[in-house]
Parts: sequence; structure tokens; C-alpha cells
Amino acid sequence: MTLVDAPVPEPADQAQRPPVWRDVRVLRVVLQLAFAVGVVGLVAYLYSNLTTNLQAQGIRTDFGYLDQPAGFQILGSDFRASQTVGEALRVGLRNTISVAAIGIVLTTVLGVIVGIASLSTNWLVRKAATVYVETLRNLPPLLVIVFTFTVVILPLPRIENPGTIGDIAIITNRAIAFAAPAFEDGAWAYVAWLVAALVIAGGVGAWRSRRNAATGEPHHRILWGTATFSIIAVIGWFALDQPIVIDYPEVIGRQLEGGWTMSANYAAILLALVVYTASYIAEIVRGSIQAVPKGQNEAAEALALGAYQRLRYVTLPLAFRIAVPSIANQYLNLTKNSSLATAVGFVDITAVTVIVIGNGNPAPQSIILLMLAYLSLSLLIALFTNLANRRLQLVTR
Repeated sequence: MTLVDAPVPEPADQAQRPPVWRDVRVLRVVLQLAFAVGVVGLVAYLYSNLTTNLQAQGIRTDFGYLDQPAGFQILGSDFRASQTVGEALRVGLRNTISVAAIGIVLTTVLGVIVGIASLSTNWLVRKAATVYVETLRNLPPLLVIVFTFTVVILPLPRIENPGTIGDIAIITNRAIAFAAPAFEDGAWAYVAWLVAALVIAGGVGAWRSRRNAATGEPHHRILWGTATFSIIAVIGWFALDQPIVIDYPEVIGRQLEGGWTMSANYAAILLALVVYTASYIAEIVRGSIQAVPKGQNEAAEALALGAYQRLRYVTLPLAFRIAVPSIANQYLNLTKNSSLATAVGFVDITAVTVIVIGNGNPAPQSIILLMLAYLSLSLLIALFTNLANRRLQLVTR
């Protein structure tokens, strides 16, 4: 009997591999390449069409106009008409960033407070929060901005007879000024001192946490850290001969000098966007708190945690894991809604772009720069909120 070598079977992936025109992996790559080529071709066509039409009408297609004198001033800043268009756009972008950055912080605080209040056991607090949310969420943002400017800001005292809050603030319908720290000689050394104090305070807080884990005694890390930072800060302030002093505002002629001054237009757009956007964040926070499993609160009650402790250590940390993506969308809405500032005379990057185009500069390039500015701000906000969302996510196996 002759022994015949049995044929070696082919690997399963080679034996069952489909033809190239039916291979899903090949088709996926081909379709992606085809889509990329189509997008590039569409952009090239649109660009060619745009440049052809602009050249036919005698309109420049470059960005050289950015180096030309702007020919206009920007209220609330030291920008002069002799400066360039590019510098005017930078001033407008800085104003937009100022509204967005401060607005995001304030609207988060207000939204969280109102969201918690809407679930309060106090009937009056709960109903007041509900009325606030339901009213603001059903109004267009432009109406809220105009209402804030005409009803809240314009009735403020005139510059001739300003309202004051001691020496801390001066309030008028032209500008609002607050006392602010002023840097003297040695200020940067004191800033470095404060940074070191903050690091030491963080170390003290970490030590108190380890102490709590080892002995079970209350950590009071915030109290210890704050006290440590305050003591070191006071010592440095005297040791460096008071490098930071308080600059108090005052009325000189028809202007406010000293301190931190913001124009009435800026105050109107900031207040309106904060109040409006906070109504959406409040609803997100309320829904996120209600989405926390009841078992978590029941477990916290079983551990004899008080209402404040349950809210701080259990409910809010779990609710923020749910709320962050939706709150990030509201940050983007606040930033983009700042373009409505032109309704109250605040000169942001949108207003600057409109003025630049109105002065005879090419519109397509200006609109492209405006779109890139808002796109960059949106991507930056999305980056930070995605990092926060990733940090808050539960780690699973």
C-alpha cells in the first residue's frame, strides 16, 4: 500500500478571500479615496469659479488689503484709524474671545445653580427656577440682547451723576468700572510667589487627603489649602513691599478712569448671553441629575450623608458625566451668538468684518477669515470639553 502525502490545506483567509471588486476592505479604501478626490475637485472648482468672477469684475483676489489702513476707529479700545485692517480684525477677535471666555464661566455657574434650584424641595425656589428656564428658552437670543440693552443698561445713571458702590464700583449707562489690582515694581516676582504658594497649598490638601484615608479623621483639605495659600500670599505681599495695589475707578470729565472698565455695550451682550444660555444649561443639569440612578442616592443616604454631601460627592459628579457633551454644545452656541453683538453696538469680529467690507475691501476674503475665526474658536472649545468629558468618563474593563 502506497502512502500518499495529503495535500496541505490553504489558510482559511486565503481560501475564502473574495475577489478584489467584492472585498469590503478594498472597497472601503477606494470609496474613501473617491470621496476625498471629489471634495478636492469641488473645492478647486469653487475656487476657480470665484477667482474668475472676481477678476472679471476687477476685484482683487489676494489678502494684501489686510496691510492697508483701516480708516475707522473701534469704540472701547485704543485702536486708531491709521492702523491696518489686519490689526482691526485682531481687536475684533479679542473682543469676541473676551465675551466667550467670561461668558462660558458665568453661564456655567448660573446654569448649575438654576438647574439645582429647579429640583429644590422649596416650592418658591423650584417654581422661580422653572419660570426663568421656560421664559428664556422660548425667546430668540437677539430679543434678549436688545431687551437687556434697552431695559437694563440704558436706564442706568448717566455719567454726570453716576451710581457708586462705595469705592469698589462706578455704574453708568456709558461704562461700568470696578476696582482692580494694579501691578507695581516686583509684581512678577510676587506672581511667581503666588504660584509657589498655590503648589504648596495643593500639597497640603493632598496631605490632608492621605491623612483622612489613613486615620479616618475629617480632611478639611479646602480649608487647610486656602489657609496655607492665604498665609504665604500675605507674607509675600509684605516681604516684596506691596507689589500689587488696588486701583480704584473715578470719573474724570465724561470718562471713567482707573480700575477695570467695561463699556455698556459689552456689559449688555455679556449679561444677555449669560442669562440666555444659562437657561439651557440649567435644563441640561436638571435632566442629568434626574438621570442619576436612584440607587446611588439611596446608597449615599445609607452612609448617612447629608443633602449637601449627597449633592457634592454623589449626584453632581455623576450628573456631570452625562451633562458635559450637551453643555459643550451650549458653549459653542454662546460663542456663535456673540456675533449678534452688533445689535447693541459692541464691535466684535463680525462687526469689524462688516465695516471692512463696507469700506470697499473684498468681501469673499473677509468672510473666509471670519469663518475661520469662528471655526478655530469652536474647535478650541470642543477640544477642551472633549478632554473634560474623557476625564469624567468611567473607566471600564
